Amino acid sequence: MKKKLTTVDFRGTKEQEEKLLAVIKKYAGVKGAMMPILQEAQDIYGYLPYEVQKKISDETGVPVEEIYGIASFYAQFKLNPNGEVAVAVCLGTACYVKGSGDIIEECSRVLNVPIGSTSSDGKYSLEATRCIGACGLAPVLTINGEVYGRLTKDDIAGILAKYM
Repeated sequence: MKKKLTTVDFRGTKEQEEKLLAVIKKYAGVKGAMMPILQEAQDIYGYLPYEVQKKISDETGVPVEEIYGIASFYAQFKLNPNGEVAVAVCLGTACYVKGSGDIIEECSRVLNVPIGSTSSDGKYSLEATRCIGACGLAPVLTINGEVYGRLTKDDIAGILAKYM
């Protein structure tokens, strides 16, 4: 499942940019520093939008394609901001075997948000996650941290209606 660049307008501040530049300066000349730069950039912005990746590229000389490759490969990095309503569906083994693939597809349909994306108005985000440790409740999803378990595809519209 590929991560997508966000469709939400980037709203970085000058203060955030200054913090990012300080992080980049801190790691200047340090071999293998891209991971900590990206981790700290995500701490600053909450995610790694294209604009931040481009700034890191411009300042470090590392091609933006390489930075995107790192950011999209590691599950710890987010390319999209969380929506006001952040939906995450576990695709760990126990959940997947019990139907979480159908659950996430139904969430995408009901919210009209592609998997791994945030709606253009910033209201909803939909992410696939790895195991969240609630295997006994499989399949599970979380909405703003609240866990819903033992789900079927037919449960989704009713659950999401509470947040619409």
